[in-house]
Amino acid sequence: MLRVVGLDPRERSPGLWLKGEVVATLPSDWSFTDPYQTIFLQTRSWYGLPHSVTVTCTALDGRLYLTSVYPPGLEFPRGRLWNRNVARDPHVRLKIGTRVYDARLVPVTDAAEQDAVLAVKAKKYPRLPTADKSRVHVFRVEPA
Repeated sequence: MLRVVGLDPRERSPGLWLKGEVVATLPSDWSFTDPYQTIFLQTRSWYGLPHSVTVTCTALDGRLYLTSVYPPGLEFPRGRLWNRNVARDPHVRLKIGTRVYDARLVPVTDAAEQDAVLAVKAKKYPRLPTADKSRVHVFRVEPA
């Protein structure tokens, strides 16, 4: 039954399957996400059930980025289940509004690209505390 109706995450509680209008092709420009403070991300768990969470998103130059901030003491990717899932299988599903997109998350390793994303994120989310860049992991959304 859950597969039919879906189970979106709520606030800080994870969910399972994301349901919505599946869009076959990723947008060429993700700037339409600027008004969205959070979106839903579904990953593939090792035990077969999807794991979905609420995440922030940042659009830069038409591309979409997700970030994962690690507090001191947590190790990437083990400290967050969705990061472990993406490290094992980068194929994800994003839900933005009522639309669902199948995509792939690619870790951003270029320091200049990371800095640009974090600068735009800081403007979009001025109330979020700024974390040490060494504790922030940036992912770019790419076609599946």
